[in-house]
Amino acid sequence: MANIKSAKKRILVAEKNRIRNVAVKSSIKTAVKKVLEAANSGSKDELNSALSNAYKLCDKAVSKGVLHKNTAARKKSRLTKAVNKISASK
Repeated sequence: MANIKSAKKRILVAEKNRIRNVAVKSSIKTAVKKVLEAANSGSKDELNSALSNAYKLCDKAVSKGVLHKNTAARKKSRLTKAVNKISASK
């Protein structure tokens, strides 16, 4: 445990940020799963809504500093590629 007061504060802030980051990343994973489920079900409106939500969560995570911009871009690209592949196979 740290002895210096500012170091103790940093430990508390870092833990709070870690918990927030885990929650944001988890919500992105959930959104991606919903997009893939919607792509498999075939509902176009549901798919567009889920895809838009997943994009929004990724962009928001970048603006909050949770994800790097290239990581978010990669996730969105892979998600779009997977949706297109599923849609083409139907």
